Amino acid sequence: MIWTRFKTFVHVFDDRFEDLSAQNWKSTVYRDCSAGLIVAMTAIPMAMGFAIAMGLRPEQGIIAGAIACMIGRTFGGSKYQVYGPTAAFIPVIAGLMAKYGEPGGGTFEQGHGFLVLVSIVSGIVLISMGLLGLGKYAKLVPNSIIVGFTVGIAIVIGMSNAGEALGLQLGLKGGVFSKFQEIAAQFDAANFYALGIALMTFVLTRWLLKISIFIPAPLIALGVATGLTAFVFPDKGILLIQDRFGAIPTNFFVWTGPSLPGWETSVLLDIGYFTFAIVFVSAVESVLCSSMADRLADNRKTPFNPDKELWGQGMVQAITPLLNGFPCTGALARTATSIKAGAVTPLAGYFKGVLKLLLAVFLAAYLNYVPMACIAGILLWVAGNMIKPSEIREVWRHNWFHAALMIYTAVMVPLTDFLTGVLSALILYAVLKPFLDRSDSSPDDVRTDQQKVVLPGEHVSRPREPVGLSQSV
Repeated sequence: MIWTRFKTFVHVFDDRFEDLSAQNWKSTVYRDCSAGLIVAMTAIPMAMGFAIAMGLRPEQGIIAGAIACMIGRTFGGSKYQVYGPTAAFIPVIAGLMAKYGEPGGGTFEQGHGFLVLVSIVSGIVLISMGLLGLGKYAKLVPNSIIVGFTVGIAIVIGMSNAGEALGLQLGLKGGVFSKFQEIAAQFDAANFYALGIALMTFVLTRWLLKISIFIPAPLIALGVATGLTAFVFPDKGILLIQDRFGAIPTNFFVWTGPSLPGWETSVLLDIGYFTFAIVFVSAVESVLCSSMADRLADNRKTPFNPDKELWGQGMVQAITPLLNGFPCTGALARTATSIKAGAVTPLAGYFKGVLKLLLAVFLAAYLNYVPMACIAGILLWVAGNMIKPSEIREVWRHNWFHAALMIYTAVMVPLTDFLTGVLSALILYAVLKPFLDRSDSSPDDVRTDQQKVVLPGEHVSRPREPVGLSQSV
């Protein structure tokens, strides 16, 4: 079976291209190209924001999203999925960089080198999981923990960017309480012009997306914020990207090899910890997102292959960081936008990657002048968009056990860390499920295994599968 899967997985031109034929290739290529352009314009500011939130450089988000999408579309198991940086990786990578990068006494290169090493190990694990046929088990994580984890990540993102929104510079280390203490201690130095830019970015992005999901709202908000900072508030002390990171280079393709800080027990334990975190997020998010993509696209032909999707995720994690990137996975919001924009085949992913790089090169000189408060506003929008009241209500209506699991995970992730929050929740679920998992609602009132995904401006009445984590933008 393993050899059979391997022979299937190495075929690049497979059933994912079944909708591309000699009769329709012109219209299909056009649709895929236009979808790739829309997603690329939306993804640039978000990718920069995710990278900065992880303690990395903004251009690394651009290159990571482009490379990951092309690799994922080459080796993955979904016709439609868009790969790139996602919010679920922020606490994981930020924690690694805080410990092994500059905040932890090392250098940026040392921190990123260790991230490359851990990501390669994660890639090998994911590839092995795909070959062993373990893709179906990614769906066994209960929706209550996924929703709780998503809410916890949203809290982490919100707190991590509150300082930037106020024009403050907070340390990368510390949890929720230490962030509150830092903000309180520095509040007198807050720049309310920066806060205005952050709030304007947040509101404008939400408003534009309510009009149409095809509008590249984050990019438009970024342009407006940059123009206001440069021409209306040029002398108000608003921190820019170039003030923090210097000029954004256009030589995106830089080889960045792995590095091992040492052979101490603590380092080896951290390799296991961060590997587990990357594998967990990659497997759960990519498989759930691929499943949702088939439903959103009303795919009536060959469905996505969960084992091949793990194989593709392994390739993404093993290769992307080596080219100055970082771990990426599938993102439902960008995937949904691509599908609604007309994407038909994996060609849309290639167009998205190439067009994203071309746009970034063209805009590089202007991206230097983007205010950090604008990036904070985009990430605060991401955090707010991750919290889905409908998902929370559905878990809450199921029974008190799953509601408690959701609350426990949502609280423990920001108060402790990824491993403590999620792994302890999974252990509690496995131990207590036989005794406490009883439905408190009638089948007509609740569906724990099926949910609705409603995109802005549309109503969907057909049951959907649980999404939770995969709805992180």
